[in-house]
Amino acid sequence: MSPRRAAEVLIVLTILVISMGGMIRIYDAGESCPDWPTCFGTWGFDISEEEQGEWWDENPDEADSRGSGHRYSSFQIFTEWFHRLLAGAFVGPLVILNWFLIRKESWRSPRVRGISSMTLGLILWQGAIGWLTVKMDNENWSVAIHLGSALAFLMSLIWLWMEIRRDEEELPDWISFDPLIGLKWRKWVGILSISTLITLFSGVYVSTTPGANYGCGVDGMLDSWPLCNGMLVQDIENWELQSQIVHRWLVSMVGAMLALSSYKIWKDCEHGQSGVALRNWIWASTATYFGNGLLGASYIISWDSGSFSEYLSLAHLMVATVSFTILATAWLGVTVMSSPRGASITVED
Repeated sequence: MSPRRAAEVLIVLTILVISMGGMIRIYDAGESCPDWPTCFGTWGFDISEEEQGEWWDENPDEADSRGSGHRYSSFQIFTEWFHRLLAGAFVGPLVILNWFLIRKESWRSPRVRGISSMTLGLILWQGAIGWLTVKMDNENWSVAIHLGSALAFLMSLIWLWMEIRRDEEELPDWISFDPLIGLKWRKWVGILSISTLITLFSGVYVSTTPGANYGCGVDGMLDSWPLCNGMLVQDIENWELQSQIVHRWLVSMVGAMLALSSYKIWKDCEHGQSGVALRNWIWASTATYFGNGLLGASYIISWDSGSFSEYLSLAHLMVATVSFTILATAWLGVTVMSSPRGASITVED
């Protein structure tokens, strides 16, 4: 397997791992494997309620936030188990393999070798954060750090892939940005990326904080969305329980920034083809972002018979991740195109 192919496989696997993390939250399975790296002391997932009880009796100090009397279904345990399997048995070893492959091929540029070391460090960090998340019983801040680390790892893989393709002089046209327009927009695209990431984190905080989803009420269209408890502006008395209001403020501000950016990049490209590739990336992120706003609204007004539609919550999380990834990838592409090519060594037969 070539380093480029390994990077491509790793990108796909990492997206699956992030998706499984969202699935775990939807099925309320974040604590279904109370120990780490094993699960109820085993390496499997088919653990009966009796076996769970026996493990709790032997490990009373490991009781999670639900108490040792709570029992998880085999499916809930499977989602957490499979999430760990993908990360530990496939992603981790493949990162290590790719690190060795890149150093074996002496024609790779120093930049590629440096980024591969970054991916190795980030996967080790992610494993440590995964352990911490289990130990902290999925506290909202630990879940946010876990997701943030996963996104950082994903972006490092995309960066590695770009640098490998550039080193091979095979960087696709759709990611080859005009250097002049790139230099003009690089800083602002970076700001947009960070801003969308902040809204993503605030949404994760809301979804992992008990009671925060009810911060604007459950009275349906207009009263719960776009209004909040029937009001356009509401005072905040409890920042944790009313974090949904803060999330909405952030979403609105970043949405305005994206809309303005879409207009400005269109004006910059109005009389020529220069910058069209970057324009399309910004437009794609903006369209995804506003579409995701409608998904968030659908989730709020989906309240029925005492619960929300959690599938909409998963879709909301994943589309938010896509919107951020589009912008962050565009920023990486602009950075790669505007940076000097790393020195390379040609291997002669």
